[in-house]
Amino acid sequence: MMLSVVIRTKDEADRLRLTLQSLARQAPRDVVVVDDGSSDHTSVVLADFDGKLPLKVLRHPIARGRCAASNAGAAVAEGDILFFLDGDTVAGPDCLVRHVDAHAATPGLLGRGETLHLRGTRLLLNPETATPRPGEEDRVARLPLAEIERLKVTRQQIMEDFDSINRRAELGVYPGAGPRQLFEMEAEALRDHPECSVLWAAASGSNFSVNRAAFLAAGGFDPALDINEHRELALRLCLAGGRMGLVEGARTYHLTHRSGWRDPLAETGWEIAFYQRHSIPAVKLLSVLWASLSSVSKVPQEARITSLPALENAARGQTGIDYDAVRRMIPGLPDLSRNV
Repeated sequence: MMLSVVIRTKDEADRLRLTLQSLARQAPRDVVVVDDGSSDHTSVVLADFDGKLPLKVLRHPIARGRCAASNAGAAVAEGDILFFLDGDTVAGPDCLVRHVDAHAATPGLLGRGETLHLRGTRLLLNPETATPRPGEEDRVARLPLAEIERLKVTRQQIMEDFDSINRRAELGVYPGAGPRQLFEMEAEALRDHPECSVLWAAASGSNFSVNRAAFLAAGGFDPALDINEHRELALRLCLAGGRMGLVEGARTYHLTHRSGWRDPLAETGWEIAFYQRHSIPAVKLLSVLWASLSSVSKVPQEARITSLPALENAARGQTGIDYDAVRRMIPGLPDLSRNV
C-alpha cells in the first residue's frame, strides 16, 4: 500500500523547508507540492529538495485556494492513500507509516492524526534562524539570547533530535485552551465512540488521510468552501461507507505564524454552502458545538453541546431544545431555520 503526501503551500518558504525535511527522514515514495501562487522563495526551497525527495511540483501562478490546490495535488498523486499536509507543518518521525498501517488495518478509513503546535513560532518569519516576522522585531530583540535559541526549529533537530521538538509541543493546531479542548473532544470521540454517526466532524485539514480512489470518486474537496472543507468531505465519504478513525501517535506540529485563527463563528459563509449540500440537523449544530466550547459562550448552559455524542443526540432531536432559537443567540450566524 503506497501513500502519497499532498502539501498545499503559499508564501511560507522557510516553514516549507522544515516540512520537507521532516518528510525526507521518512523516505516517502510520492510527495506532491502544490505551490498555490507563492510570491516568496518557495521555488528555491523546492529546488533544494530536488533529488532528496520524490517530488512532483505543481505551480499555480494565481492562488486558487486550499480546495483547488488539494484537488490538483490529488489528481497527480500515485498512491493508494492520500495524506494531506500543510506547508507550515512538521510531520513526526513515524507519522506516515502509522497512517499506512492504520489503512491496512481498516479499509475505508478516514485517518485523523494527532495535531499539535509549537509554541513561540508565531513570532518568527524563519523558525530555523529565529528571524522575526515584520512587526515583531522589537519583541524578539527584547528576548534573552537563550530564549531566542529555544524558539528555533532547525533541520538538524528534525533529523537528529526530534524529541526536543516534541517536548515543546502542545495539543491543538493553534495555541490556547480552545484548540486544545477541541482536539481532546474530537480524539475522545474517535477513540471511545467509534459508532457515533457524526465522527466526520472530527476530520482535520492537515494530518488527514483518505483512500485516493474514494476521494476522486467523491469529487474531492468542495471549492465552494474555504473553511471546514475537510469536514464536508469527511461527511460525504462517511455517507459512502468510509469510517473516521484516530491514527494514534501519528503526530504533526504546526509552526504557527499568525495571531489567532480563522474562526468559523466569525467567518460564517461556509455554513450556507455546507448546509445547501447537506441539509441535516448536525450541520446546523456545528456552530452551537463550537460556541458551547467558547470561554465566552452565548449558549445557555442547558443547551450546550460539548461532545460529539452530545451533537449526535441533539441532531436526532432527543434533547427537546429548539436549536434554531439557540443559533439566534450566537451573533452573526446565518438563518438556517429554512433550507437556503
